[in-house]
Amino acid sequence: MKFISLNNIMFGFLFLSSMTFFFNGLYFIMNDFSLFIEFNLISLNSCSVIGLILLDWMSLMFLSFVFFISCLVIFYSKEYMSGDYNINRFIILILLFVFSMGLMILSPNLISILLGWDGLGLISYCLVIYFQNVKSYNAGMLTFLSNRVGDVALLMSIAWMLNYGSWNFLFYLTFMQKDLDMMIIGSLVVLAAMTKSAQIPFSSWLPAAMAAPTPVSALVHSSTLVTAGVYLLIRFNIFYFETWLSQGLLLISGLTMFMSGMGANFEYDLKKIIALSTLSQLGLMMSILSMGFVKLAFFHLLTHALFKALLFLCAGVMIHSLKNFQDIRVMGALIKFMPITIGYFNIANLALCGMPFLAGFYSKDLILEVVLLSNLNFFSLMLFFVSTGLTVCYSFRLMYYSLSGDFNFFSGALINDSGVTMLKSMFGLMMMSLIGGSMLMWILFPAPQMICLPFTMKISILITCILGGLLGYIISNISFYFYNKILNYNLLSNFLGDMWFMPVIFTLGVMKSSLLMGKMVKKNLDYGWSEYFGGQMIYAVLKNNSKIMNILNMNYFKIYLFLFFMWFMILFIYMI
Repeated sequence: MKFISLNNIMFGFLFLSSMTFFFNGLYFIMNDFSLFIEFNLISLNSCSVIGLILLDWMSLMFLSFVFFISCLVIFYSKEYMSGDYNINRFIILILLFVFSMGLMILSPNLISILLGWDGLGLISYCLVIYFQNVKSYNAGMLTFLSNRVGDVALLMSIAWMLNYGSWNFLFYLTFMQKDLDMMIIGSLVVLAAMTKSAQIPFSSWLPAAMAAPTPVSALVHSSTLVTAGVYLLIRFNIFYFETWLSQGLLLISGLTMFMSGMGANFEYDLKKIIALSTLSQLGLMMSILSMGFVKLAFFHLLTHALFKALLFLCAGVMIHSLKNFQDIRVMGALIKFMPITIGYFNIANLALCGMPFLAGFYSKDLILEVVLLSNLNFFSLMLFFVSTGLTVCYSFRLMYYSLSGDFNFFSGALINDSGVTMLKSMFGLMMMSLIGGSMLMWILFPAPQMICLPFTMKISILITCILGGLLGYIISNISFYFYNKILNYNLLSNFLGDMWFMPVIFTLGVMKSSLLMGKMVKKNLDYGWSEYFGGQMIYAVLKNNSKIMNILNMNYFKIYLFLFFMWFMILFIYMI
């Protein structure tokens, strides 16, 4: 009897589930249909804890994409993680991760959202420290502690919703904007989403989380952990739309886009460049969401998931072939050695840039046209366009280092496309990166809407992309001269390349100072005054009291009466 591995079983299960959810989502969107499933978990003295599942086209579509990418990542891991003796543990962790995300997607109840939310945080910590070394431990702790801020905000919003008698937030949509309490809940939810989606000032954990295995990075950065914040805001969009919260979110997400795009142009670590590109796209989703275009943000969320997962899987194959080197400077001319992988990689890169008729083009071009059509200030408009140019710039820089240039690795290195299992999983994502954008465009926007712009504004998006690509390729060609010149401005280049010093501030500043403060509190309060006036003093008083009680209990009362009577008799005789 042939043994069937856990990878194959889970691949089949997740793929079938993905197809089921996708076709159900099509049925729901065509019939404008939603389904609530309510079930009683606990009923005690007329107090009921009710579970609620919301099935609508949005949750089913997103869940189908999560399951589709997860099944391909698990299939890919069969070969990528083949040297791991505990591969089943790795697969189980991935499944728990996907289950937590599914719980968060399907629930309109803040309690069960928190369960999925915390599950994502805990299992992401376990996956970041999977390769057990000091760097991974530090990265895992930074990831976990940064996300705890959002968890606390979500807990506070749950506590605030006690005023309303239920945590099913969809029931309060009618009066949300009129109520001050709902504004408080909205601000807490926005804070939670900002931490999970790594917006400024919580951006430092996202590149640090690259310590996780590459299949985990592909899953995290495409459809699970970082997109949870965007999905939460899509569900809660009425809480903050057309308020000061949406204006603040637009500014912060625009700055995040610009900061990550600039940082990626200074980065040399392959996985960190792709991570910063994720951060840039998250900023784009958040900014268009803050302008009120919910469907458009969701559209870009789905298309981005496809090509970003492919980018990470291709990066994993490249890192494997290059003996675990992640520095793009040791690459070059890889198209000669691994043409299929690099072909997939560049298709994903072009989709990220918004190359016409690939997946990213349909959502990105539409977002920028809607931005041009909207009543937006000049600063925000420049952030959108400069960030788009920077995206194309670092994508073409990455293409130069992988596709062309000189081969800079060891002369005896064996680099080829031998990983058949990995190539099969990448092929599925590559096909979706080619056709996914147009397919989703027809599904999500069946009635075409006219965007009427002058020719110069219409062509400005294409010009931005061409200029960004040329700049990236030219700078890569003359990188020696360019980087020597920019190093004259040492502080500026460090500032731009190191994410505006956020990792330093968070690791050495906030976290170190908070740990020192915790040490002082522990020394002076826990081990000091509270111990002296608390545990130690109570212990001393109880000890002394118990000694007295012990003396009394160990002796009979009649002995004391007898002794008193004898003393009284002696005194009486003496007086006579």
